[in-house]
Order: sequence, then structure tokens, then C-alpha cells
Amino acid sequence: MQLRYAFRVYPDAGQRIALAKAFGCARVVYNDAVRAREDARRDGLPFPTAGELSVRLITRAKKTPGRGWLGEVSAVVLQQSLRDADTAFRNFFASLTGARKGPKLGPPRFKSRKDTRQSIRFTANACWRIDNAGRLCLPKIGAVKVKWSRTLPSTPSSVTVIKDSAGRYFASFVIDTDPAADATRMPDTEQTVGIDLGLTHFAVLSTGEKITSPRFLRRAEKKLKKAQRELSRKQKGSRNREKARLKVARAHAQVTDARREFHHQLSSRLISENQGIAVESLSVAGLARTRLAKSMHDAGWSRFVAMLEYKAKRYGRTLVKIDRFEPSSQVCSACGVKDGPKPLHVREWTCGACGAVHDRDENAAKNVKTAAGLAVTASGAPIRPGPVPAQRSETGSHGFPTGPRAAQRDGVR
Repeated sequence: MQLRYAFRVYPDAGQRIALAKAFGCARVVYNDAVRAREDARRDGLPFPTAGELSVRLITRAKKTPGRGWLGEVSAVVLQQSLRDADTAFRNFFASLTGARKGPKLGPPRFKSRKDTRQSIRFTANACWRIDNAGRLCLPKIGAVKVKWSRTLPSTPSSVTVIKDSAGRYFASFVIDTDPAADATRMPDTEQTVGIDLGLTHFAVLSTGEKITSPRFLRRAEKKLKKAQRELSRKQKGSRNREKARLKVARAHAQVTDARREFHHQLSSRLISENQGIAVESLSVAGLARTRLAKSMHDAGWSRFVAMLEYKAKRYGRTLVKIDRFEPSSQVCSACGVKDGPKPLHVREWTCGACGAVHDRDENAAKNVKTAAGLAVTASGAPIRPGPVPAQRSETGSHGFPTGPRAAQRDGVR
């Protein structure tokens, strides 16, 4: 399994200039590749291959007056930019034919020099290395200072240098994990749990535990509004406007980092304590079109479930997603009788068949666990004990990273 380990880097003034050149050269090569393929499509000609584009847009272009500055950066950065353009076209055509699942993708677009997020990638043949002082040595950039928060478990296959919208620099390493070593990191357990995600409480577990929603965006809303108001009053194109833009971006980055850290801590704890986990496959995109859209995005359910999914795969746990149409709030978890739909303001209800009093969210979490059919064998491996009614989504297709301190926990951004 491949993961990304991201670390904050601190280039000096000269290295920032060299990185800006590399970002710009990679962007120009990418745009040239998109333009070359668009011209071929318009003229009815076959698409140029990656090898032809490499010769035309890099090797020959370096010898021309208009593109001679491409030789000031590592050739690997330019080659990887061509690969990115090729991958974008492949994904677009796969989306058109239906080979790629998920929402339809549009054709690749030109990158702008005004994009606030820039990145370049160095593979192993770029001869980058980490020196004895812990600095990241990049070709034609130099030895960049890295703030290491943990050691790399194995030799990285590539490194991506990223400048985010807040002006921060990160080095993201691709690591191949060892399944045997990952298995020893998690304690043996026979516990299973169902999770009901919500807004009042971020998650309610079938054990009765309620995890309060931090609401990072709501808490920072006053600060964000003030920063955005100051930005709107600055003259476009001025240095003061750029300073105000960075202030807004840093405020948003703090919210994003705090939310990601919360998701990592909670998902790691649940994976560590439970052999099997059951959640609902919610339609977050549909729910985000309601009046609760801001609260939905603030909770970040999709990112949290994605973390549970990859961590369960990494550490040998089982994650079961039940269908979103499962009536988890309508069924009594004690006797199994369906008591009918209930308005959202009803937080507690009494079963008319057995008289059991239920907390709405806790009862839903128990029903999620039951619907998933989680059980544990004597060896601790989760199984489904008997025939389980097929979910509606099983007859069709089931419904895609980078970052600072939080991403360093397990590397996925």
C-alpha cells in the first residue's frame, strides 16, 4: 500500500526563487502539451504521443530563444509535468467512455500563473536525496531545510514539493508500507462498533459514546469574515491585496488543518479499538445542496469515512458501509420492529411494541451495526454470521489527496 508522508519545508530566499522558476516551467510545459493535443484534435490529426511531446516541448524547445529558460530547472520536473497532462487526458477519455467511475470529468484546462497552489514532482532518477543533516537536496534548487516530525519507514520512491495557497511549502514523500509491520502496530481486539454521523454530535457510537462536533469553521467564522472584508477593500493588483489574500488563506488553512487533525485522531482511535466498523454511505453531495450545506462541509464526513477506509485496509480491519436508505432511525434496536419515520426534532422515542426507550442517534448506531452483520469469530476475524438482506446499492456501482501536521500522522492527504 502506498501512502504519502508530508513534512513542512523552509526554503530560503534563493531557493524560493528557484522553486518559483520550477513551478513556472512545469506549468508552461503542461500548457504546451494541452495546446498541442487540442490543436491535433481541431485539425483532425492523431494525438501526439508522450515521446513526441517530450522531444518537441522539452528537448527542442530548450534550444529556442522563446523557451531557452526551460534548461534552468531539472528535466525530471518537466517530464513529470508531461506525464500529468497525459494522465489528465486519459482520465477524461475514461470518464467519457464510462470506464472511470464517479462524476464526469471535463477536458484538461490550462494552468494559470495566478493559481495559488503550485507543485512539482521529483522521481528517483532526479537524484534527489536527504543528507546527513536532514536537509532535502533537490537538483538545481539546493538543500532545503525540513521539519521532520517522524522518521520515514522506508525509502521514498518520489517527492512532491508543494506551495499551498497560504504560501507554505511542503515535501510529500510516496512510501510503500510493509503489511507485516502494519499488522503488528494494531492490538488484537474482538470489538465491533456502529457509527451514526450527525451534526449536533459528529459521531454517536453503538456503545453509547457521543463525540461532540468541533465545528471548526463555525468557531472561526468571525475571524474569517473580518479577513475577507479587509481583502475586499484592497485595490486589485496591489501588494496590500496580496497580503490580505494570504491572511485569508492562512485563516482557512488553520480551519482545514484542525479539522484534518480531528479526523485523523478519531479514525485512528476507532481503528485501534475495533476489529469491525460499520457506517452509512451518506450522499454528502446531495445533503450539501440543502440549507445545512455549510454545516455539512464543516463536519467533513466524506474525508473522515475515507480515512477509516484506508486505515482499515492498511491495518487489516473491516469497514462495512450500509446503504443510505437503511431505516436506521425507524427500527427498534431491541425488538427489530419498524416504528415509522420520525421528525428530526424527536431525539428520544419509545418503541410501541416492546416499550424500550431509545436515544435516536444511539439507536441508529446500533441498527447500523446490526445491518452490517458484524460478528467476531474466536480468532478475532469479523464475519457475517448469516444471510443478510441485500442492500439496494449492491446491484449497482458504489460511489477520490495534502497537508501539514495532521497529514503527517498517516501520510494520506
